[in-house]
Amino acid sequence: MLGPRYHESSSASRFPLQLRAYRMAFENFTSGLYGAVGALLEHGIRLWVRLTGRLVDKSDVPWLSSPIGTGGRIGNEFYRQLAEREGLQISKSADAGLLPSFDLLKGPQFDPALVRLEIREFYEHTARFHLEAWSETGLASRIFMWGLVTFVSRRMDQLNFPLSPLELSAGMSSEVIELDNGQTGKRVYTGWLRTMVATGKIIYAGLYSTTSPEGYAGPCVKVSFPVPQGSSTVVLRPEAAADGSFRLISRNTRFGGPGFYRIVEQGSGKWCVRYIRTLHEVFHVYLDAEGVLRTDHIIYFLGLTVLRLHYKITPKRGTQR
Repeated sequence: MLGPRYHESSSASRFPLQLRAYRMAFENFTSGLYGAVGALLEHGIRLWVRLTGRLVDKSDVPWLSSPIGTGGRIGNEFYRQLAEREGLQISKSADAGLLPSFDLLKGPQFDPALVRLEIREFYEHTARFHLEAWSETGLASRIFMWGLVTFVSRRMDQLNFPLSPLELSAGMSSEVIELDNGQTGKRVYTGWLRTMVATGKIIYAGLYSTTSPEGYAGPCVKVSFPVPQGSSTVVLRPEAAADGSFRLISRNTRFGGPGFYRIVEQGSGKWCVRYIRTLHEVFHVYLDAEGVLRTDHIIYFLGLTVLRLHYKITPKRGTQR
């Protein structure tokens, strides 16, 4: 009587272990499949840039100069790797800004004095502020965005655009990372790392600076996002509105001006650069009716709204405006 019962109990106890083994095997298979598809897509993007882009000497486009991602993963360690590669010092002060001075954007088509002081303060002292974010994905582009983020962005841990508002429900962390020349102390790069708190996924690991592109009269904001063997770099022209709000716009029609540039390292001091005219971004930074600083960030592709992000920007506790 004891023998059959023991055998039956032993079989039942093995069943959860078998189920766990099957589940682990399925997860490993899925992970491997996603990795293979992601690698294939990344290779396809680089091949497309090489076939359709412009071959340039890096020295001929200093306004486009951008740090290049080297490995298969970017993540928050990219800043440390960049500092080691170029002999830079990393610091994170509580007062750091994306721009050392908003006046760096002054030019024939933009007067910083027309922009509200609260907006200037945000750009010059970004680390003083806390950001709350909401996202909305365009209906027509939802499948495209899902594929890009699932197979490419998550694999390289960069540009993990939130596909659902719930991904940002727990908040978003924001770090300003200063990378300075170790001998002169002069700022070389300013990093802005934004991460989803709930998942730890990196939305942006970017590098901010100003540049004067050859095809535009005046300084622009340049934002570089390192990707494996290349960079996704956006050049945005500044614009002041009549109400004192501020816009950054990457819309343009030709290489050499504001816009989106996909760069692939070619070696021997050369890049392949694809200017993507149909992809552009608009940032609108403004104060609402209650005096709260807000930003609307919209990404367009082929005339469609791909992603809309909204930020509420408030001073961190213990800081004064």
